[in-house]
Amino acid sequence: MSDHPNQPDENESSRPSRRAVLGAGAIAAAGVAGISLARLVGRRKSTVFVARNQRYDAAIVQTIRDGLIACGIQPAEFRGKRVLLKPNLVEPSRKIPHMTTHPAVICAAGEVFRGWGASVTVGEAPGHVRDTEMALVESGVGEALDDAKLKFADLNYEEVAWRKNRGRLSPLKGIYFPRSVLEADFIVSLPKMKTHHWVGMTCSMKNFYGVLPGIKYGWPKNVLHHNGIPQTVVDINATLPRTLAIVDGIDCMEGDGPILGSLKPMGLIVVGQNLLAVDATVARIMQLEPSKISYLKLAAGRFGPIDDRLIEQRGEPWQPLASPFHILDEPHLRQLRATPSGPLVS
Repeated sequence: MSDHPNQPDENESSRPSRRAVLGAGAIAAAGVAGISLARLVGRRKSTVFVARNQRYDAAIVQTIRDGLIACGIQPAEFRGKRVLLKPNLVEPSRKIPHMTTHPAVICAAGEVFRGWGASVTVGEAPGHVRDTEMALVESGVGEALDDAKLKFADLNYEEVAWRKNRGRLSPLKGIYFPRSVLEADFIVSLPKMKTHHWVGMTCSMKNFYGVLPGIKYGWPKNVLHHNGIPQTVVDINATLPRTLAIVDGIDCMEGDGPILGSLKPMGLIVVGQNLLAVDATVARIMQLEPSKISYLKLAAGRFGPIDDRLIEQRGEPWQPLASPFHILDEPHLRQLRATPSGPLVS
């Protein structure tokens, strides 16, 4: 089934089928879970690819390529197109490398898309750092991009243009985007898999806070915070060009994320066309309940599924990989834990 919400399902048939027979089971399951039949039957599935045993010094180019193709990406789609890679460089520090997207993942993604004939730029608007050059140095990304001959766009300071807010959940009538964002055919979120002290988890959707310029939204994007983090996350994602996700889940962060947390090695790369389905899968791996994470709940049904029954797994199944991430002992975070035994707190 398609990951694109406006594309018709070509597998539908007018005659009774095995799907119709299985529908009775779906009805029963929906009733038990308190989910209406209309929200389950006829929904298109989204595909998410998970790879385990990944290392920064190993063949992650092949992993990313295989993951994209497994999720329905056609390499020919990228020939002659402009791809913007958006890593997470929120507040880089050589002492905390697990805070930011690893340079090896950024360069591997760049190699994949350039190999498919795309023009590739890496762009970021660090949320806590006004000196973008310092962020590139501290993260090691600047040197890696130079070696890979990848261009970098400083999204904090580029010229901007206003676009109508297509999400319409926050009070913002429109959103200012940098030129490199508006000119891109594809924007690829390259987040670090981390906990977040306000919303529980930051991954591919929340990572797009970093496409908005500090010259318009401040440091650390306080204009967005004041208009509601969950609402503005959804609004930004609704207004962007076509997006993809490649998650750096090799060395992750738990506890007081997204900046002060501790290292949690997971060895994962997660890939998908539907960012909502990717983030729901990542939340489950972290043993957080996606339907309790505010911005995922707001986006559910609009951008895709968070119900695990509507997410087709490729590569490794997520269940054997699940490992509870420590979260802060705060009331708004404790209720996010998916397991009945309660949260691991730090």
